[in-house]
Amino acid sequence: MNFVLRNKTMASKTNNQAIYDLYDKPPFLTWLGLSLQHLFSMFGATVLVPLLVGLNPGVALFTSGIGTLLHLLITRGKVPAYMGSSFAFIIPMASLMKTVGYPAVAQGIISVGLVYLVVALIVSFVGTGWLDRIFPPEVVGPIIMVIGLSLAGAAATSATTINGKYDWKIFVVALITLLATIAFNMFLKGFLGLLPVLLGIIFGYVVALVFGLVDLSPVSSAHWLQMPNYETFIGKEGFKFYPAAVLSMAPLALVTLSEHLGHLMVLSKITGHDFFINPGLKRTLTGDGTASVVAGLIGGPAVTSYGENIGVMQLSRVYSVWVIGGAAFFAIIFSFVGKLSALIATIPGAVTGGVGFMLYGVIAAAGLQVIVDNKVDYSKKRNLMIAAPVLVIGIGNFHLQLSSQVDFSGVAIATVLGIILNLVLPKVAASDAQ
Repeated sequence: MNFVLRNKTMASKTNNQAIYDLYDKPPFLTWLGLSLQHLFSMFGATVLVPLLVGLNPGVALFTSGIGTLLHLLITRGKVPAYMGSSFAFIIPMASLMKTVGYPAVAQGIISVGLVYLVVALIVSFVGTGWLDRIFPPEVVGPIIMVIGLSLAGAAATSATTINGKYDWKIFVVALITLLATIAFNMFLKGFLGLLPVLLGIIFGYVVALVFGLVDLSPVSSAHWLQMPNYETFIGKEGFKFYPAAVLSMAPLALVTLSEHLGHLMVLSKITGHDFFINPGLKRTLTGDGTASVVAGLIGGPAVTSYGENIGVMQLSRVYSVWVIGGAAFFAIIFSFVGKLSALIATIPGAVTGGVGFMLYGVIAAAGLQVIVDNKVDYSKKRNLMIAAPVLVIGIGNFHLQLSSQVDFSGVAIATVLGIILNLVLPKVAASDAQ
């Protein structure tokens, strides 16, 4: 998309501010630390989805790694996106697991991936020129801000409550974790300076241990080696088609499609590489869709690109696909190592919430930078009329719930509204023309 290339500093093939750019391969120990940083950042959310739904966390971790490697392969190793469990499908998946079982869930997940593949096919025929018209900077900037800020409530909840009740210990640990992450980001140099998020999580974890917020019993009871419980879309009694599963989950692909576009915008902005052009939207959509299809075939939840990992890249200025691939490799390995998976799963919400304040905030800041770089003028009523409702609807999660299983998030509604307003509003308001 051309909005990335309008800034002269973004027009070069490499990002001059990157410590490790897209194709740079860090030294082994640095590579190891950077990949683990991404693994720790996405782990909590990726295993939380299957725990809420009733799926196997080990399979979810495995499919996130496989899905990421597939995405890298399909996009020719050009997009540093990590694929984790999607929260958009929790309600229908949980309902289907209780009433029917995983074969129905699997068919719904596969249908979501197929929607992506169909859209990718359409894009391959019509091209992406239409994106420049519907996603100018005055729309892109607020949408990117919404993607980050809409997660603020979840981070704040994790950072203040435990089991639904407010606890001052959670608040203190989250605040210490946040301040430690900021300090590591600002004052460390060299190798350690590349790992502010990982160090923040470790520091916060130690503090949480001191406050008695960590339960290590799952680690002691876990096996060193364990095989994830793989399932498929075929039940014990043979194949049976579940149209209700497809109808309840496939429409929600529209929600994650908007998130896909938003995350691709953010990645293009922070890296200086226009991924809508190279490798192209058809490849990124194909990678995302294929990852979900494979997840559905072996027992995992639907997957999507993760904002947490985008935030890590923004903080560390490391955009290497080698690092993302390393994180995917570790996810696959850890899915078979029970004690390591259990140990990471004990990281309390106070720690992830504290780090989340930073990760989600830097995504919002990337949206603000789009606005600044492209000199969007908010003295013009048209720009203001687009940004104002997009921000409030997205951040406030003004969502559309069509049924107990179909719920379009505030981010999706804000994205669609921003596109429509940009297309229908006149270039100049009547009062501005006087």
